[in-house]
Amino acid sequence: MNFSLYREMLSVTSVRRLLLVGMVARIPHSAAGVLLTLHIVLTLGKGYAAAGAAAAVFTIGIAIGAPWRGRRVDTVGLRKALIPSVVSELVIWSVVPHVSYEWILPLVFVGGLLTLPIFSVIRQSLGVLVDGEQRRSAYALDSIATEVVFMIGPAVGAVVATSGFTVLGLTIVGVCTSAAGLFLLWFNPPTRSDDVLDASQTADRDADELHAAEAAVVASAPAHLQEAASEMAQAVSQASGLRGKMARNFTWFSAAVAAVFAVAAGSGMVLSGTDVGIVAVLQRGGHQNEIGIVFFFWCASSVVGGLIYGAMHRPVSPILLLLGMAALTIPMGFAGDTWTLAWLSLLPGVLCAPVLSAASEKVADIVEEDRRGEAMGWYGSALTAGVAFGSPFAGLFIDGVGPWAGFVAIGTAGVVLCLAGLVLQLRRRRIMTNAQAGAVDPAD
Repeated sequence: MNFSLYREMLSVTSVRRLLLVGMVARIPHSAAGVLLTLHIVLTLGKGYAAAGAAAAVFTIGIAIGAPWRGRRVDTVGLRKALIPSVVSELVIWSVVPHVSYEWILPLVFVGGLLTLPIFSVIRQSLGVLVDGEQRRSAYALDSIATEVVFMIGPAVGAVVATSGFTVLGLTIVGVCTSAAGLFLLWFNPPTRSDDVLDASQTADRDADELHAAEAAVVASAPAHLQEAASEMAQAVSQASGLRGKMARNFTWFSAAVAAVFAVAAGSGMVLSGTDVGIVAVLQRGGHQNEIGIVFFFWCASSVVGGLIYGAMHRPVSPILLLLGMAALTIPMGFAGDTWTLAWLSLLPGVLCAPVLSAASEKVADIVEEDRRGEAMGWYGSALTAGVAFGSPFAGLFIDGVGPWAGFVAIGTAGVVLCLAGLVLQLRRRRIMTNAQAGAVDPAD
């Protein structure tokens, strides 16, 4: 790797400033999930199923709003497109901590619809500001910054919430995110190139942006997949030339593709359920002020796992990686103290980034290039659906059985999903083998 490219790229003021703004803008939202969960549980006295439902509603709002926000940036320009997000971030997150739970649900849904599209804006702007090998280096630096943010953000959010400042914390989330949006309005980084690109250059840029969208999903895991997964749809629609149009058919969709989408949904489910489980176990055990320790271990192990998987020369089946991650999540429910939970989180955490990387690689391998963008959009949707389902699912078991049951339920569900997938794969291979043998027999 040519590390001089990083130094050369960071010497460009506009790029350096954009990367810094992107990193700072992600910090408030990286803490918002933990803050909202603990506000609903500790301040409002609701259960974890209720907290999970709020997280699911927020995720659905992000998923619905991401394509619309992306189109607004393309059609009216960055400044006009960001104004609704700047206003809503400030207003909604300042109001949410002062209303009842029944009002929180519609508010966070609207907040999700109008959330600041920081992932896509930074990705589009970097694609315009730099090109060629520099563009790939810029995306890599942005992914590293994202990983650092999502190791620190949830820990900070947990400390603020457990100190009794959930109202202040959620308000600060809105103020800081809105301030980041205002800075983007002032900075106004380019999202469209004035240069006329030939077909080859356009294809290269679109391919780089698609890879950056995939990298953002991996970098934001395990604790904050919602925005990156939802905004993947925008990048892939641009790369595939769809821009909101429905595909004529789904000829690319096969049993193998369906299996990968199931892995994506299962991964989102296990990760969001684990997120809620960590908070519940420590809060119910009286160690809520130590939540940040476990989140740091969990997220840091995902970074290490991603580096190890990236250095491997042979791919690993995503369904096997998910099976391992889900099975290793179950023992987390039996941790008796913070440090035991932190050490146990390393095992499933180290498989988090590899699962997501292997799944996106698998889609790229089995779907034809001219339909790959569309397939990756549906992959992002499957991941988002899993994230939305996992939090309330784990919360139901936490409230009904106990905090340990969240890990057991979500891990068991992941294991059952994987075993069912493996059985179906084995059955499909046998059918194909028998069909081939039947086709050969008449010739004999």
